[in-house]
Formats: sequence, structure tokens, C-alpha cells
Amino acid sequence: MNKVLVVEDEGPMRRALGISLRARGYDVDLAESGAKGLELAARHHPDVVILDLGLPDIDGVDVARALRGWSSVPIIVLSARDAEAMKVEALDAGADDYVTKPFGMDELLARLRAALRRATPVEEAAVVATPDFSIDLAAKQVRRDGTEIRLTPTEWAVVEMLVRNRGKLVTQQQLLQQVWGPEYHKETHYLRFYISQIRRKLEPDPSRPHYFITEPGMGYRFVPTER
Repeated sequence: MNKVLVVEDEGPMRRALGISLRARGYDVDLAESGAKGLELAARHHPDVVILDLGLPDIDGVDVARALRGWSSVPIIVLSARDAEAMKVEALDAGADDYVTKPFGMDELLARLRAALRRATPVEEAAVVATPDFSIDLAAKQVRRDGTEIRLTPTEWAVVEMLVRNRGKLVTQQQLLQQVWGPEYHKETHYLRFYISQIRRKLEPDPSRPHYFITEPGMGYRFVPTER
């Protein structure tokens, strides 16, 4: 079941979208403000966001920018603003599609399905193996010699993000916002602590890490190559 987050301040429109989407089998979160939308996005990780631009607290364009700071979730903008410059601004801020009010529900649903198809990830290996341990992304487990290594939920969240981006630099801000939420920007001491704990549990020599690499001043990288 795909999860849809609807961020819309107009009560009748918000309720109508919720009813229509749930009737078609979607799991729906409803938010009446930009702040609530960002909170629900960080907590529930929707598969797609339907975002109104005319919100009472944060402009929808700024909500799209905030989401793009830590998430690649598809964003479909709803707006009564039909000026080309407004559409360009929203798309440049990270929106994937732009639907002008009033709109037909069938059209919106078609655009929603298209956004979900484009966002379907390329199938990846469920188990990532190294010479010292294996990480099962589906089961959310780490094992060494057949024995599970216990990670806390936060440790797992950090490991999972690094492993899913293996070989790539994951910035400090990306990790903070993905694991702790969009309001976290500067708490790099959180990362130092949890990376240290992860190395203690998984690295053969935590003082000379081979797998969980620090890129000074930038972020971290998971390198699953053989030693």
C-alpha cells in the first residue's frame, strides 16, 4: 500500500482528497500546514506528497525546498496560481509535477500513479556482504559468522542510509535530516557518537575504520570492498 501525504490547508479539499485516495487503496496522512506536513514526512516517509502552495504558515515552495534537503519523495504541487513563473519556481524548488486548481480527480490520480512509477527504485541486492559481516536490508539485520549483531534503531537508521548509498558520500546534513528529522542541521556531534558506536560493533579495528569512512568536514561513506 502506497503512503500519500496531503498538505492542504483548505478543510473541504483536504477531506475530499483523503476520502478519494483511501477509497482507492492508498494509506493517507493529512496535514493542514507546512510545519505539520514536514513533521509527518519525517516521521512516516511517504511514497508521494501532494502539496498545496498557499499554506498559512510556510509557503509551499519553501516546504518543497525543505523536503528536498533530505528526501527524494515525489512532490505533486496543487495550486490556484497558474502563472508560468510560479510553476517554474515550484519545479525548480524540487516539485515533480504541477496541477492547477480546479482539477479533475481522475487527472490527479493519473499523475499520482505516474509519479509513483517514476519513483519505483531499481531492484537492489537485499543482502550486502563484506569479509567481516553481512547487512540484510530487508530483514534489518547485521550478522557476523551467523550471529546477529544488535544495533539500536538509530544505529540501524544510520547504517541503512549509508549502505543504500554505498560508495557514495552522504553529507552530514543528509544524515541528520533523514535520521533525526528536517529541523536538524548542525547537530554533528550526534553523528560522531553514532558512527563511533557503529564502528565499535562492526569494524574489525574501530580505530582504523575500513568500512564506515569519514570524509572530514563533509560526511560519511560506506565502502564494502574487500580488505
